[in-house]
Amino acid sequence: MILALRALGVGDLATAVPALRALRVAYPDQQLVLAAPAWLGPLVELVGGVDRLLPTAGLDRLGQPAGRVEVAVNLHGRGPRSHRLLAAVRPDRMFAFANAEASHADGPEWDDDEHEVSRWCRLLWGYGIPADPADLDLRRPPSSGATGEVTVLHPGSKEPAKRWPAGRYATLARELTGRGHRVVLTGSAAERAVVADIAYRAGLPAAAVLAGRTDLAQLAALVAGARLVVSGDTGVAHLATGYRTPSVVLFGPVSPTRWGPPPERRRHLALWAGARAWPAWDGVGDHPTMVALGVDEVLAAVDEVERAVRVDRAVAA
Repeated sequence: MILALRALGVGDLATAVPALRALRVAYPDQQLVLAAPAWLGPLVELVGGVDRLLPTAGLDRLGQPAGRVEVAVNLHGRGPRSHRLLAAVRPDRMFAFANAEASHADGPEWDDDEHEVSRWCRLLWGYGIPADPADLDLRRPPSSGATGEVTVLHPGSKEPAKRWPAGRYATLARELTGRGHRVVLTGSAAERAVVADIAYRAGLPAAAVLAGRTDLAQLAALVAGARLVVSGDTGVAHLATGYRTPSVVLFGPVSPTRWGPPPERRRHLALWAGARAWPAWDGVGDHPTMVALGVDEVLAAVDEVERAVRVDRAVAA
């Protein structure tokens, strides 16, 4: 079997899709097993090509695969912990970035500034396996049951520095509603109170608050059929890329050159103010790089991606 480790979140899995597809092509007769958190199962199914999920949360423990591991592939990090975790299953070979501490010297060198998608493709190229960074599309999930296209605003993030001010999401929701968008707000159950407050301030009905009411499969279906997605640098943004759903992604301290949508896709636009000089953030309030992004700038970006969609449709007609 081929065992790939990616024990992280939604965006992390989405950025590893080209590498996983490349492994499927390179080893068509081998079982491809992905070590990742169990809750990502619905998204793993939408990647395609993965035969089995080996539930793995973080790097504390890796279950013993059923059978001999011909190749273990570290799509998780640079090591040494992730390298050692894979080495413990005694694979015949291991594909991983070079790490002397883990006694792994034959892999490519790590590049901190590399885009996350390109990083894992380059790893495989280093072992003679072609991988296409543009191969990001996800399988279409079953319909979410929503009638008509919705505009998805996703205010939350596990990292506070990546959150755009809630008041601006409320203003944006109100402005988009005035333009004819049917706005819904997504997020985790823990974010429901904040999201509900945004909806109240925007004059949206309670039914527009979907935070805590969608599982991963339902969220993917919602994004796949959406008119537009506006979010921070989080998993929902990567779902929008995977479904070619028009999106505006608001980046904070981390550059979109590392995690942003493909710049050649005109219907996805990343906004970032992080290139400017900013004072150190003490973790209180909103991060200055997010505060620097105004509602008017986001609305202009919405106009731009919607123009790109119209152009794409005209060319295809």
